[in-house]
Amino acid sequence: MKVPLLDLRAQLRSIEAELKAAVLEVIDSTQYILGPKVEELERRIAEYLGVRHAIGVSSGTDALLASLMALGVGPGDLVITTPYSFFATAGVIARLRATPVFVDIDPRSYNLDPARLKTWLDQAGDRLPRVKAIMPVHLYGQCADMAAILPLARQYGIPVVEDAAQAIGATCPMPDGPRKAGTMGDVGCFSFFPSKNLGGIGDGGMVVTNRDDLAELVRRLRNHGAHPKYYHKHVGGNFRLDPIQAAALLVKLPHLESWHAARRRNAAYYDEHLRIEGLRTPEVVYRRQDHIYNQYVISVPRGRDELRVFLGDHQIGTEVYYPVPFHLQECFAYLGYQAGDFPNAEQAATHTLALPIYPELTPQMQDHVIAKIGEFYAR
Repeated sequence: MKVPLLDLRAQLRSIEAELKAAVLEVIDSTQYILGPKVEELERRIAEYLGVRHAIGVSSGTDALLASLMALGVGPGDLVITTPYSFFATAGVIARLRATPVFVDIDPRSYNLDPARLKTWLDQAGDRLPRVKAIMPVHLYGQCADMAAILPLARQYGIPVVEDAAQAIGATCPMPDGPRKAGTMGDVGCFSFFPSKNLGGIGDGGMVVTNRDDLAELVRRLRNHGAHPKYYHKHVGGNFRLDPIQAAALLVKLPHLESWHAARRRNAAYYDEHLRIEGLRTPEVVYRRQDHIYNQYVISVPRGRDELRVFLGDHQIGTEVYYPVPFHLQECFAYLGYQAGDFPNAEQAATHTLALPIYPELTPQMQDHVIAKIGEFYAR
């Protein structure tokens, strides 16, 4: 039995006619830069998340980049974030010639640890005025502990940029009730990369905020900083969302909650049946309905890489997210971090493995995955 890590063809079968019609509508309109489809998607995403502003951009990476630019992050500034995420999280900081500052993760959620964040801030001394943003990541579709992170940010007067690339629709319990990922900080950033729960047919992203000033600035920055046309108060970039991507996402958006529910169902099935001594299934830190399971990541006691080869030999797709934490990446050697500085991130990098979790996965396919993992460790 073949079980891919992700099967976009299975999703396509249910929406193919509508998707192709939407793309053809854009082609026939000849409105190929921004336009009504992008504006409609921005309205729909803002309504879905309950925010005042949503600004379509060219990718999740550019959402992060434009957000930091809007906050004035630049050379000599510090941005605090996790050492364990997709590279864009730290890469955009370095691209602005600012310095990424890493704080270790909570081993339960793989998200930024608020206790370690507090320790860093309390001990920052003369570095504190240089901190221009805190960037928590809602990894794998489960929110970071924003109920603890936001008060720290407010205490020290630091803006918060939520990297919610993997978490559209995830929720976080807050003192005033559940809030959706990306809506709690000063600005939230989303990716519509095809593997995301809400994925396009290419690259795309979204910046959301309740701050009018940041929304206006991001809108300008995505179009080379121009306002009006050909007049530039700021230097921005070409960060515009393609209307073909907007059209595809408008077709998919109505299905998003049912796709979330299917991923939760599949996760619950793994949780119940994948029982091997020493193997840890993803911890539900809040409630299962808060988690959208963009990835289902297990932690194995030993032989992670050998297990991956074994599963691949049996046509089961897996992935390692992420094999090298930021502080050990060659391009960040200049920061001076060493192996052992962030033990929880390093443990996750060497022991975790993502299993198939996409909505169309069947119990029979999951049984095959579970049986083969059991067979590997029984050896």
